[in-house]
Amino acid sequence: MELQTLIGEPWADYGLIDSGHGRKLERYGRFRFIRPEGQALWAPASDDWRAQGEFVPGSDEDGGGRWEYSEPVPREGWPLKWDGVTFTAQNTPFRHLGFFPDMAPVWSWMRERVAGVDAPECLNLFGYTGVGTLAMADKGVKMVHVDASKKSVEAARANAVLSGMSDKPVRWMIDDCTKFVAREVRRGRRYDGILLDPPKYGRGPEGEVWKLEEGLPNLIADCRKLLDAESRFLFLTVYAVRMSALAIGELLRQAFADLGGTVEAGELVVREEARGLLLPTAIFARWSR
Repeated sequence: MELQTLIGEPWADYGLIDSGHGRKLERYGRFRFIRPEGQALWAPASDDWRAQGEFVPGSDEDGGGRWEYSEPVPREGWPLKWDGVTFTAQNTPFRHLGFFPDMAPVWSWMRERVAGVDAPECLNLFGYTGVGTLAMADKGVKMVHVDASKKSVEAARANAVLSGMSDKPVRWMIDDCTKFVAREVRRGRRYDGILLDPPKYGRGPEGEVWKLEEGLPNLIADCRKLLDAESRFLFLTVYAVRMSALAIGELLRQAFADLGGTVEAGELVVREEARGLLLPTAIFARWSR
């Protein structure tokens, strides 16, 4: 399987300005932030990194740390836009800003897959704050958005209002994704496409435990049952785990062998504005037809 590279280019409200020495400098609208980045092994283009805030990691390996600010930043967040979708960016305790900008080319790719499909319906699992859901809903796709976090789903619904999409056909579900998918299989449901962005570890609304390496194969098998010969895609992203793109690519290749189509795997990357170099952020595998 030949590995692919899916490149996130800068857009008006987001850009990777510079990177190096284990950190990255990004712009989010009118604000700049510095965050840790283990993949940035090289030297930065410039030593002059001026930013409103920096995330200082803790000593533990589980992503602890804190934000330190040199200038005031709205704690309640501020609006950003991506191609018709308006959403809130906000400094979170988990070092990110309430969305994942490297997913932008994924949103575009999914739109292309269902273009021309009559009344398409797609499923977004681990949907977080809903930017991917709204990117599809903006193009007339009926969406089912599932996340175990009530706070995340509330933020997604708020982003829908902010985007003027509160009337779009989106089902907002606070649920354990594995249980939801299993129920959909029993109901005989089908979808034109599925996006899933599972965490390394998580808990469902009733204390269900999710561990990526243990739960992913069965989840993919159930997702396959929700797709048929008329379906168009499944896109899987994996962050922050010691797992190979080739491994998840083979998982999809076997799961979708009976459906035909194409399975690809590779890396999500973001293009740095200073030099044009590519910063890896995650691995992915995708099936499409």
